[in-house]
Amino acid sequence: SNKDELKMMNHRSKTRTLVEGALMIALSTVLSMIQIPLMPHGGSITLVSMLPILMMSYRHGAAWGLFTAFVNSLIQFVQGIDNLAYCQTLGAQIGCVLLDYLLAFTVLGLAGVIAKPFRSRLAGIGVSAFAVCLLRYLCSFLSGYIVWKDYDYAFSWMSEIGFGGIASMSENALCWLYSAVYNATYMVPEAVITTIAAVVLCKAAPKLFEQG
Repeated sequence: SNKDELKMMNHRSKTRTLVEGALMIALSTVLSMIQIPLMPHGGSITLVSMLPILMMSYRHGAAWGLFTAFVNSLIQFVQGIDNLAYCQTLGAQIGCVLLDYLLAFTVLGLAGVIAKPFRSRLAGIGVSAFAVCLLRYLCSFLSGYIVWKDYDYAFSWMSEIGFGGIASMSENALCWLYSAVYNATYMVPEAVITTIAAVVLCKAAPKLFEQG
């Protein structure tokens, strides 16, 4: 019957999307291992490791995009679980799990939603790719203060890179500024590279961005 045929088609479609999601996560994981380290204690540029996750969101919408991004966040967490040993309190550990991994990588699944209102697909891809990278940066920025706040380290690092006038800043202000600058040094270049790669790929192979 038609109902059975529709059920079968839906089942095949879901299976295909799950397989595609698994492949995108695997590709993202491999690309995340190709790193240009810039900062001590984490902080490196990867080879467009976020792009496969964005592709799932563009091709299959918010639900699949967020689900794929969340599963990817769990894998990123498992890879970086040693970082929890550096957290001083249980609260810091929870903050690290949420802000450095779960939220930071799950927001990438919103790319398709942000791109949707744009008439120009290229503009939508470009703006949305950069926007979700900025959301991930925001998570890292908050983590840098809430989880990793260390005035002495922040002061010495900011002095090393030649920031003037920091001696007169309050402890809180300096720690916020440090987190903003530290995370921007590697995440802004990564955001720019990811955005350019997404736009170039969309122009070269637009079919890859069509709803699957």
